Amino acid sequence: MLNHEINQAFRARLDKGGAVLMPGAANALAARIIADLGFEAIYLSGAGLTNTYLGMPDLGFVSLPEIAQHTSTIRDATDLPIVVDADTGFGNALNVRHTIRTLERAGASAIQLEDQVNPKRCGHFAGKDVVDLGEARSRIKAAVDARQDPNLLIIARTDARATQGFAAAIERAQAFIEDGADITFVEAPESIEEIRSIPAQLKNTPQLVNLVVGGRTPILGLEELDRMGFSLVLYANVALQGAIYGMQAALGQLKSNGSLDETGPVASFKERQRLVNKPLFDELEKRYATRD
Repeated sequence: MLNHEINQAFRARLDKGGAVLMPGAANALAARIIADLGFEAIYLSGAGLTNTYLGMPDLGFVSLPEIAQHTSTIRDATDLPIVVDADTGFGNALNVRHTIRTLERAGASAIQLEDQVNPKRCGHFAGKDVVDLGEARSRIKAAVDARQDPNLLIIARTDARATQGFAAAIERAQAFIEDGADITFVEAPESIEEIRSIPAQLKNTPQLVNLVVGGRTPILGLEELDRMGFSLVLYANVALQGAIYGMQAALGQLKSNGSLDETGPVASFKERQRLVNKPLFDELEKRYATRD
């Protein structure tokens, strides 16, 4: 599918209603697994990308070219909508404009911007802070103006809950809606009451809730969050945490036993080739083989 068709279908899916369960993918292989399991959308996590690509914590180390490169490879791997975490937009409103143009060309279906200061940090870390409301709003206004495809969604995230309180975070989200944000995202609510209050106070605009395994936000089920009124239920790095667990299990067994075969905690060789579409390339190789 062409990217504008994917974007149009994603907007229509959100307009239809009903919460979309969205896992994060830090690379194209994870994106293929997400698509293979039947999910409806993929989230390219800045934290996941930083952890896997650089082996570093989510403290603002990943760059726009790196995010664009991974967006492009994931777009080539799947036709699912890609929600791309663009952190703070990499500067002021002019930088945000460039960020939106770059990631839209790379294949994003939605782009998330947040109101943290630079360098940003994980929304579930201590020590983060947000810019003043005027600067935060200028980022969202620039993002809305910069998109070429009107169906590219702008997601406005606020991290103000941690520093200014829940009421201030809601006020910021309301301001971002006035500035044209398609979806708002109040990061790291700390109680079920706060979670429930987000869609109740921000009516008529789709809401994203981020569930971090081991983070600050209580974990609730998809059906309950759907009843509350959320449109996107994000598990940004559960695939990454599962992969870490799996690698530790497989490599721990290898270290202990000195050998490992397919009876170990690993996917089979055949399954690995299926997930990377090896049969397709076998067919293409036959099609384009030269004949004397």
